[in-house]
Amino acid sequence: MVATSELRRAGVLAVETAAVALAYYAAGRLGLVRQLVVEGAVFTPIWPPSGVAVACLLVLGLRSTLGIALGSLLVIMSITALRPMAIFNVLGNTAAPVCAYLMLRKVGFRNDLARLRDGLALVFLAALTATLLSATVGVGVLVLFDRLAASAFWPVWLAWWVGDAMGVLLVTPVLLLLHGARHRPPLSRWPEATGLVLITVAVVPLAAYSSLSLLFLVYPLLIWAALRFQLVGSILCALAASVVATVAATDASGPFEGLTRVEVMIKLQAFNGTMALTALLLSAVITEQRNTRRSVERACQELVEVLEHLTAGEPPTRPPKKPTPPDP
Repeated sequence: MVATSELRRAGVLAVETAAVALAYYAAGRLGLVRQLVVEGAVFTPIWPPSGVAVACLLVLGLRSTLGIALGSLLVIMSITALRPMAIFNVLGNTAAPVCAYLMLRKVGFRNDLARLRDGLALVFLAALTATLLSATVGVGVLVLFDRLAASAFWPVWLAWWVGDAMGVLLVTPVLLLLHGARHRPPLSRWPEATGLVLITVAVVPLAAYSSLSLLFLVYPLLIWAALRFQLVGSILCALAASVVATVAATDASGPFEGLTRVEVMIKLQAFNGTMALTALLLSAVITEQRNTRRSVERACQELVEVLEHLTAGEPPTRPPKKPTPPDP
């Protein structure tokens, strides 16, 4: 019986490892579809595998580490020959999400992202801090093995870091929401959701490809989505806008036309970063306020029920007797 249980656990672990590796590899191939060149180095404006890795760790725990490492190795092998420097890249790509996971668990992060502190932790610990490790290791290895000039370290490092951070900001919340989804929205919300989708489909390409620099039109949509649909609406809207903007940037179209590669990278990542921050933090604040209001309403209802119960248990009050008039 013990041997069967151990064999079953080993089989489950093998399946989870393979699934994580395949998810990481698929996200990597998807991210490589659109690329930018900075100082002769090719990078992706959004690196989805970093978000996939953090989400897998938050859902499955540290046992997904091997799958992340295997997925990173598969991505590297798909774009270049296997060299000793690949080992360092695998270590950096694996260590960064593991550090993000450990820091998030240290501060009591909750996967539902229903609190402002969870949104802040995901932004500043997982996206902006942990990814420093993968960017530093990756670019440092390129310089160490003479694949990149030392003078180009900082521009390439910045592009690498921001790409990894965008992957965490945009992909991890979506995967966590999909994993935690339990109920479909009520039918009464579908017309508004459909309207939001249609307007987003119309406005986002216009903003991304117009030469009039209309990217600011995306933010009212984010606010609408956050107010009415909280995180699920705002982060999906941000992800869609980010993908369209990335395609426009790599095509040098719309507001990115006529810019240098470095200027395109700065403008695109500033837009993606502010969108992700707006979606995460605004929806977290709204969700937290709604949860607080519901808690207060529930507490008031319980208080009313307690008072009614106490009132019902008291003996009825008798009217005071009228004083008997004195005899004449």
